[in-house]
Amino acid sequence: MTSPGQQAIIWTGTYTPDGGGRAEGIGALAEHEDGSLEWLGTAVKADSPSFLAVHPTLPVVYAVAEQRKMVRAFRRTGDFGLEPLGEPQPAGDATCHVAVDPQGRFVTAACWGNGQVLLYELDADGALKSRFPAAPSVDPHAIVNPGEPRQSRAHASLMLADGRVMTTDLGHDTLRIWNYIPGTGLVVDHEVALPFGSGPRHLVQHHSGHVFVVSEYSVEVFVVRPEAGTFELVFRGPATSGGSTPDDSAAEICLDAQGNYAYTGVRGSNIISVLEVGGGGTELIPVKDFPSGGDWPRHHLVRETWLHVAHERSDNVATFALDPATGLPGPVVHSVQTPSPTALVPAR
Repeated sequence: MTSPGQQAIIWTGTYTPDGGGRAEGIGALAEHEDGSLEWLGTAVKADSPSFLAVHPTLPVVYAVAEQRKMVRAFRRTGDFGLEPLGEPQPAGDATCHVAVDPQGRFVTAACWGNGQVLLYELDADGALKSRFPAAPSVDPHAIVNPGEPRQSRAHASLMLADGRVMTTDLGHDTLRIWNYIPGTGLVVDHEVALPFGSGPRHLVQHHSGHVFVVSEYSVEVFVVRPEAGTFELVFRGPATSGGSTPDDSAAEICLDAQGNYAYTGVRGSNIISVLEVGGGGTELIPVKDFPSGGDWPRHHLVRETWLHVAHERSDNVATFALDPATGLPGPVVHSVQTPSPTALVPAR
């Protein structure tokens, strides 16, 4: 999405007043060579676009409208502007995440409020068209942990290297792996149950094929390994080196460019933790925790040797320089004010 002569842009997902935030819509940050970010302004007004995704080849951005139960597409215009592309499409309660197929065929959306996972096929311009609801989750822990039924809470989608899709369900403590069938949507391939009450939130795939998952409720990390077409749980460990408090909730996990280190964010204690990737991708070993540089680190992103951390409540993105040899950050080298940032997604 960034052509010669265009400045490098990072889009910011945000909360607007309908979600308790102070933003007006999708924001735009300019990336500079020294790692610093510059607030350019609001790219387009939109209701609580709390998570974003970008088309792999077209200048199109997809956004949830979390409080409005919608998914929207926007087309890039001018230096950093966006304009609506097609009509908003209905989604589910508290739609909190979108992801785009690497081949540009479809977009997935996860709905925290009612657990729905949705797929929208795309036309040649990248606009949203056909909408396909996926099968609802069934709690795998219901038999051994009887009581009040737990609400399914789909939270994120990951496009796997083999073409399948993996989604997290915070409420049912599950990972679901799906196959895409054109004209039908997502069909369940298999599921992986994580420990009861862990709350898997976000996930990332390592170059080894293993998938790393961070859990919001238990503040842990999990590794699932692909084996003969199915994934199996092979590792469970803490997401931080210093433990967590009862008020903490983990938010995001990402990798450095080489896949040697993972970074987890924890809201409440307001820390980022560095974890070393070990065992050929089968282990995540906490190395060090450090202050995130603001209040409520909702999302973070590694760009080459820079780590950018978005803070929803203190309205800032803090930037750290990373030591490539150790994965550790130095002190905050730059902080930019930006209203209620909830996601950092680079333009391509």
